[in-house]
Amino acid sequence: MIEFKQVKKTFKQTTVLKEMNLTINKGELVVFIGPSGCGKTTSLKMINRLIEPTEGTIIVNGQDTRKMDPIELRRQMGYVIQQTGLFPHMTIRENIQLIASLEGHAEQDMDARTEHLLRMVGLDPDQFIDRYPSELSGGQQQRIGFARALMNDPEVILMDEPFSALDPVTRNDLQEELFNLQEEVKKTIVFVTHDMDEAIKLADRICIMRDGEIVQFDTPEQILRNPKDEYVESFIGKNRIWNSPEFIKAKDIMITDPVSISGKRTVLQAIEIMRSRKVDSLLITDRDRVLQGLIKLKDVHSIQDKTKRLEEVMNTNYAFVSIEDSLLDILDVMNTSDQGYLPVVDGSILHGLITRSSLLSVLSEQFMQEEETL
Repeated sequence: MIEFKQVKKTFKQTTVLKEMNLTINKGELVVFIGPSGCGKTTSLKMINRLIEPTEGTIIVNGQDTRKMDPIELRRQMGYVIQQTGLFPHMTIRENIQLIASLEGHAEQDMDARTEHLLRMVGLDPDQFIDRYPSELSGGQQQRIGFARALMNDPEVILMDEPFSALDPVTRNDLQEELFNLQEEVKKTIVFVTHDMDEAIKLADRICIMRDGEIVQFDTPEQILRNPKDEYVESFIGKNRIWNSPEFIKAKDIMITDPVSISGKRTVLQAIEIMRSRKVDSLLITDRDRVLQGLIKLKDVHSIQDKTKRLEEVMNTNYAFVSIEDSLLDILDVMNTSDQGYLPVVDGSILHGLITRSSLLSVLSEQFMQEEETL
């Protein structure tokens, strides 16, 4: 959808962007992030030619932007900035419809579209459509700015730190609103921010920049799990992944060598193995590590015939989690089951085990590490 090919930007003798190569897919929300002067806003503004690249090519929807009329290019894109850019002498209706009216759209169609967009961004048309920007709060003005960006149904929307001037509560509300809207409209959105929390909340992929170069371009999960270097690690913050429990997977916190035995073993043998391994339960698998069931110490003691094989008496109705299940999923399953431990599987193959005590140990260790860094 959007491609940067060997794009450079130089202002006088200063190189702001160094051979940027990047592809943004259709319907993707990509966040550019980095310290001041890293080139993130310059990169954004080159997409709609508010800034012209010194070298290289930017392709939008298969077209070289240099071969397009810049005014026409900008009309095909939505643009939302920090200061909203609303015209104070125009009503909300007039602000939203500005470009559409210049293109000669029918007034009735524009009004219907405007009312639809106001509802979409959470504002009552009857209450807001004929008011002026000065009569709205900062958060309401930003909603109007986003509605205006959507008016002509553009495929691409550029957002340059749109929420940075807002108070934390309003900012969180608008982040949630944008996320929900993107789920509905699926536009290609390029979003600039300096806030890593905001990037993680919103992005499909995050482009971390430094000194005019891309340091890492990946999903939030991969950046949190596998920061490319010390710069990325320090930028995102040590142990930040623990602030996003949906990215912490069972495979990250499981016991990787749980005690398991064959279902061909007898009850007596199971008791001896539990005693020697100092566990109160066993996972039963076949030779290929396919999980077949489990057995608890309290259950085997109640079985009179200790020569019975475990496959005859094992519990086959048990709770488990997948290796890709998140910490939130794990806590939910553990709270709704009475096992106290959860096998971790990939398909039907046993990979590990999570117990209440191991989970508490991992969480406690994390809190201790956080306290040490304070």
